[in-house]
Amino acid sequence: MKAGRERGSSSSEKDILNRLRRIEGQIKGLQRLIEEKKDCEAVLMQVAAARSAINKVGIVIFKEHFKDCIHKVCQEEGKEEMVDSLTCLMDRYVQ
Repeated sequence: MKAGRERGSSSSEKDILNRLRRIEGQIKGLQRLIEEKKDCEAVLMQVAAARSAINKVGIVIFKEHFKDCIHKVCQEEGKEEMVDSLTCLMDRYVQ
């Protein structure tokens, strides 16, 4: 979602914000695990969970953006540029 562009529905925005708040809690939990000198296995499991959660947020945002772009491609000129832009965004996200 670019600055200045209309974002998705308020329900999807609320979902994203809720997911980010949970991730924030996971990160704080990770900090506590480190401070309490918990074993590496527990820390690494929480790192994996946080990484998975942040990837899911990215997927939710990408899907919303993708739907918006496809809708616009069907209605506007400059279709090739929009498809190229979307492809570049996907490449950057998955790497």
